[in-house]
Amino acid sequence: MNLLPTLTTVDVQQQAPRVAVLPVGSYEQHGSHLPLVMDIAIACVLVREIAAAYPVLPLSPVTIACSHEHGTWPGTVSISARTLHAVITDIAQSLEASGILKLVVVNGHGGNYVLSNVVQETNLTEPRMTLFPTPAEWTRAREHAGLATNSHDDMHAGEIETSILLHAEPDLVRPGYETADHAAPDRPFLLTHGTRAYTDTGVIGYPSHATAAKGKAVLTSLTHDFETHLHALGEPRPIDGRQ
Repeated sequence: MNLLPTLTTVDVQQQAPRVAVLPVGSYEQHGSHLPLVMDIAIACVLVREIAAAYPVLPLSPVTIACSHEHGTWPGTVSISARTLHAVITDIAQSLEASGILKLVVVNGHGGNYVLSNVVQETNLTEPRMTLFPTPAEWTRAREHAGLATNSHDDMHAGEIETSILLHAEPDLVRPGYETADHAAPDRPFLLTHGTRAYTDTGVIGYPSHATAAKGKAVLTSLTHDFETHLHALGEPRPIDGRQ
């Protein structure tokens, strides 16, 4: 498993990237078949794919974020939304000191709601930051991969997350996902009561439908869609052949 970038400062100097990509995950329960680092792995895998396809600077991940809805499960660790806001802002400002003015935040955890606010505030006067993937891009990836589930019913530790790891990092998937499905389509007070009110296993979704082929197709779709974020930031189409 190699989810961290291994560039040297000389590599970055020679590449002279104009855009950095920052994986943001979480450290939280994902049932018995996926690790606590699941969302970190998802974000890092995405950044790994993006950096192989586009001339961007991959950054090391923010590994603990806003997982308060899972807060009573063993192993889950969170920071406040205020702290995450400050961390992302500080990273963007630090990048500016080295001449990189644009940042794509690659979010692997749906509960990191504050990231949307950070992006809005950063872009007040000019486009400097985007948040990837968008809900529409996740939906497109599901359709492209032929997933059996939708994003609402397959919310946590389900088909899409398990599929991505089965393709990209299969050693992180433990046995038992084939029988770990749990349906909880009606979750009106998830933010109030947390996930324990809707699942006894930590799973809300259908990991039994997961395959490595689906995971590969999801990543292919998302990597293709990433180019629109470069355009949104005013970057030209890549000319170095990495598409």
